[in-house]
Amino acid sequence: MKPLMSIEGLSTVFNTEEGKVAAVDQVSFQVREGETVCIVGESGCGKSVTAMSIMGLVEEPGGRVAGGQIGFQGENLLELDKNTLRSIRGNEIAMIFQEPMSSLNPVMKIGEQIMEPLVVHLKMKKKEARLRAIELIRQVGISRPEQIAGSYPHELSGGMLQRIMIAVAISCSPKLLIADEPTTALDVTIQAQILDMLRDFKESKGMSILLITHDLGVVAEMADYVIVMYSGKIVEEGEVVKLFNNPRHPYTRGLLKSKPVAGQRLEELYSIPGQVPNPLALAPSCYFHDRCGHCMPVCRSRQPQLKELGGGQKAACWLYEEAEIHA
Repeated sequence: MKPLMSIEGLSTVFNTEEGKVAAVDQVSFQVREGETVCIVGESGCGKSVTAMSIMGLVEEPGGRVAGGQIGFQGENLLELDKNTLRSIRGNEIAMIFQEPMSSLNPVMKIGEQIMEPLVVHLKMKKKEARLRAIELIRQVGISRPEQIAGSYPHELSGGMLQRIMIAVAISCSPKLLIADEPTTALDVTIQAQILDMLRDFKESKGMSILLITHDLGVVAEMADYVIVMYSGKIVEEGEVVKLFNNPRHPYTRGLLKSKPVAGQRLEELYSIPGQVPNPLALAPSCYFHDRCGHCMPVCRSRQPQLKELGGGQKAACWLYEEAEIHA
């Protein structure tokens, strides 16, 4: 599979009253054609900011993309003017946002919101776009699509709104679908239906998916390739089966250990000790050292680089840099 999107050295910073925060720090990865890549990590690790940076939705004065490249079909998205980027966003690259109630326009009817990208990007007439919107509502498994098209967001449940967000995102048959926590706050049954739907659309439309989640169960079910982020950096990546069977970074091991296992009864669920470091006070060290059971003196003074460990797995950990520890 050839790369659909290649990200190199992406860095995104935000301005705060106390100083600049590097929410994404020198992140590099690829999404290949027909592949599902999952970005996983605790809240605040930079997953959603990575997605927003790709979509061109991080703007000054609040924040900015400070460096790097986002290659998509031979073009660097960071070098495009706003009009060109707008023609790609929602058309060739679409996004399912984390909170559908706050992402949908509360004063526009559902049908109008699905019609909008069809009219703007595919130049459909309104009558044709409305028929297509009704068909999309039906495709995402909602009954009474004509009635739903005439409803407002507040009249629908959370699960229905998430399906509408998917309908909006797939309306123009994008090549890349970014799904940011698409099953958050949904019950298990609805969550399974949403994931099945994404998988079906991926296969039928030949899309690639960049899925952002903190749920390792979702990762195991959906991913071909996994990227683990911590404090704005990638600390491990690899094919899903290899990473789950042989996690190399202590943080990845902690995440997998924290996941409840069906059939196992424990007195207390495991949690990674300590707290995520203050992003305003990050030292030139391994950001995970205060929470790591393998911490060495070098971990407190130098930052490890992402290293190829064989079998397609990479990890940024001094455990695999013995030659350099004593250099």
